[in-house]
Amino acid sequence: MRALLKALGPGLLFASMAIGTSHLVLSTKAGAQYGWIMVIPILLANLLKYPFFEFGIRYTTVTEKSLVEGYLNMGKTYLWIYAFVTLISTFTILAALYVVTAGLFINLFQISIGPGTVSLYLFLFISLLLIVGKYRFLETSLKAVITILFIALLITTVLALQKGPITMSEGFQRPEIFNEAGILFLIGLVGWMPTAVEASGWVSLWGMENLKTMKEKPTLKIALQEFNVGYILTAVLAVFFMIIGWMTLYGTGTELSGNAVAFAGQLVNLFTVHIGNWAYFFIAVAAFATMFSTCMTAHDAISRVSVDVMQKLFPEKPVFKNTNAFAYTVILMMLVNWMVIMLFSANMADLVGLATFVSFVLAPLLGWMNLKTVMGKDVPLEHRPGTGLRILTYCGMVFLSLFALYYCWMLLV
Repeated sequence: MRALLKALGPGLLFASMAIGTSHLVLSTKAGAQYGWIMVIPILLANLLKYPFFEFGIRYTTVTEKSLVEGYLNMGKTYLWIYAFVTLISTFTILAALYVVTAGLFINLFQISIGPGTVSLYLFLFISLLLIVGKYRFLETSLKAVITILFIALLITTVLALQKGPITMSEGFQRPEIFNEAGILFLIGLVGWMPTAVEASGWVSLWGMENLKTMKEKPTLKIALQEFNVGYILTAVLAVFFMIIGWMTLYGTGTELSGNAVAFAGQLVNLFTVHIGNWAYFFIAVAAFATMFSTCMTAHDAISRVSVDVMQKLFPEKPVFKNTNAFAYTVILMMLVNWMVIMLFSANMADLVGLATFVSFVLAPLLGWMNLKTVMGKDVPLEHRPGTGLRILTYCGMVFLSLFALYYCWMLLV
């Protein structure tokens, strides 16, 4: 147990990063629109995607190399594919996360400042934390954030269950899941639950940083146990959000906004009507802690993986090996994404749509690359995934492939 506590880090960072819009909006909306039945796709997505993220920790713990280096060892083409996905995420996802968090902050705490200005303050504050505190501070602070988030969500969920489901409107009929609107919602929910497959590279780099801070390298068993704690927490919190939506909104016929900020406002207001105004604090803290921790971890991860990718693609360029390369990249990400918010805020949905398309379509390929990496010659036979995990991996790859094909068909028809 002591060894496991010492190894805590990458798994909790994964949880902090994954518990974002997919949980706050999509999981809650799933329960609100379709009821308890949506626990099935939520848990199924977490199960079938598990191997792809686990391989990031497995490869790094055994080889002490990043998954990015593993891609390079297979051939530069694979690294270029991952670099392309990272590039698209760099100019879309981070900007979207910050603008949603800024809008959520304005909405929840009723301040009269524009989202562009609040986004800038968030960028500056988080960038300073990442540059000055580095990985150790990120890990330590997010343990506190995750604790606050878990407690607030647990209290909120218990309150919702104690109060019971809200009274349904007369003549309410359960929405059809397997029509066009329902399938599109399922695609979004499953595609981003718990997060996109390319985040496996982020987990790997956090694993590398965690190894640097430890006096004694953890065993593979301990490292995987630590990751599993964070991964299971991610799934549990998704179910919490689904229950909150189910208990407070299902059957009311309420028109739910597709906008994350507006939806969060709806959720908080409806929840306080259902439970009482005194409960506002718990759901407000849970909602903001969710998005703040996601911004912090995503900013760190995208900056970290960008540096690693550039070092591997252009090893002859000394600028990428500079000891301050990470700090410069954090600042660059801040400036670029704030400009995206200011210049393309009206088209943010289109930019996120592009990132979603690239992520969904390339997810099966990235999953296969992760499997090929951990089955490579630099991973000893005894540390490679067992038969059961490989079977689950192939099931996940088939699942993601069918998912991607159907998603493309829906866009083209």
